[in-house]
Amino acid sequence: MSITQLTRRAAIAAALATTALATLASAAQARELRMGVITPPSHVWTQVANRIAEKLPEATGGELTVAVFPAGQLGVEQEMFQQMSGGLLDSGLMTAAITSLRAPSLQGWFTPYLFADVTEAAAAADTAAAQEMLGQLDAANLVGLGYTFAGQRHILMKDAPAATPADLARKKVRIVPFPAMKTWWEAIGAVPTPVNLTEVYQGLQSGLLDGIDIDLDALVGLKFDEVAKGLTITNHMPFPAVMVVSKPTWESLTEDQRATYTEVVNEALAWGTAQQVEAEKANLAALEGKVEILTLENGAEVFADANKAVRDSFANDEIIQRFITEVEAE
Repeated sequence: MSITQLTRRAAIAAALATTALATLASAAQARELRMGVITPPSHVWTQVANRIAEKLPEATGGELTVAVFPAGQLGVEQEMFQQMSGGLLDSGLMTAAITSLRAPSLQGWFTPYLFADVTEAAAAADTAAAQEMLGQLDAANLVGLGYTFAGQRHILMKDAPAATPADLARKKVRIVPFPAMKTWWEAIGAVPTPVNLTEVYQGLQSGLLDGIDIDLDALVGLKFDEVAKGLTITNHMPFPAVMVVSKPTWESLTEDQRATYTEVVNEALAWGTAQQVEAEKANLAALEGKVEILTLENGAEVFADANKAVRDSFANDEIIQRFITEVEAE
């Protein structure tokens, strides 16, 4: 073998070694971020999380990837919040309901009959007060990036649909355990009953629960129509999710990574809201013939006392008061 051939082989070997080292270095630099979601794979919020996981690697040149854990695989939301505050979990798409236990002004989203539909609620995400709400998460060692939405809240009963507060008196209704929803249901005269979402099917089936405060996406996705037959379309509250990031994780990212991450998240959140607007119609159509559906056109009047009880509970929260004022001014 000539010296020229040896030299050429040595050059090729060196080039291959350099490429291999570069590949290994790139792989070593890639970072996987873990995201928890309470909703099942079919739910729009899980789809939003999966969209982030799909888009982020390309947007960051492979520097960041996301592993999504749906259906509460990492625990209930309270447990995931503890993990994020401590830096053990990177992010979560969390209900604004449970997030409000760390940022109390987020309860303003659950002002009864403030929004007619998902589109109206989504428009309010850009208000100054809605952004102030996210800022409160800083005190819990968390960063709030934005909102996306499930459907409006309705009432699903095991038997006949409810038409008045009297139909709900002393009924055990599953709620998400946060003050605004608890206040509303207690003022109606029901017995608000916190139960993990994964246990609701059995609770309705066994009679432990008489009904549930629910959005149509979860109702259809978790097949509650198999064990409950009376649906009242009330549109009494929206149900936002908040994209929450652990502050330790956020501070460990470079400025460019934060900007790209935020861009990808915002696109996915907006996509999810658009999907949900269409899903509201499809979910309602899917329930036709499976449950008895009663549309309550005058819910704001029917539940007036309960609505007032919730608003009164917000009287001393300046951010919520600004939020309501901004929304009602539109």
